[in-house]
Amino acid sequence: MTAGFSRFSGVNGITLTQHAPTSPCLHGTLRLRWWLLLLGLMVGTGCAISRPVATVGPGGFQVSAEHRDLVWERAVSVLNRFHFMVMRESKLEGLIETDYRAGANILEPWHPDATSLESRLESTLQSIRRRAVVSIQSAGPGLLNVTVRVDKEIEDVPAPAATYEGGATFSDAQPLERDLNQVLGQSGPSRWLSQGRDLQLEHEILRAIRSSLAP
Repeated sequence: MTAGFSRFSGVNGITLTQHAPTSPCLHGTLRLRWWLLLLGLMVGTGCAISRPVATVGPGGFQVSAEHRDLVWERAVSVLNRFHFMVMRESKLEGLIETDYRAGANILEPWHPDATSLESRLESTLQSIRRRAVVSIQSAGPGLLNVTVRVDKEIEDVPAPAATYEGGATFSDAQPLERDLNQVLGQSGPSRWLSQGRDLQLEHEILRAIRSSLAP
């Protein structure tokens, strides 16, 4: 039975219109189409964020440019989760830079910046620091490149001044004083030497940003 209208002549020539019964199959088909349309809209909206368009090497991925603000907020949140303090944000340059952070040692398991036992042992035996930079740059029409860079440095402490010959001697021209202050401190200020990039930590931060974009 199909949907439609039936017309017939009533009393005194007045035309009457009556709704014809509609087939239950037609109602079911229309309802199914609406559900499919709604499901398609929901899936399309979710996939625009959760699934990157393409990877950009081991240190980056691409997302739709319409979600720039969301990606930015999630990147800052992930950096805070890794206990990095954001030092500078510039949406014009597309950069989020953090301040240097001392590496976590084996007595600080709650700090996630050390991704392996080897990293924690290294930070326990010597001074290590890291800083992270998240780059969110345009990659063509409608796309953004999201990359992470983590720089690692080690402290170079000069030897104490009193360890070399003559470093703790006194002048004979001056009278002997009761307070004999020897120079036992550093012979100069410390400096930090670059140890390259921490690729493992870069991967962890990048994976956390991608996971935070999933619906």
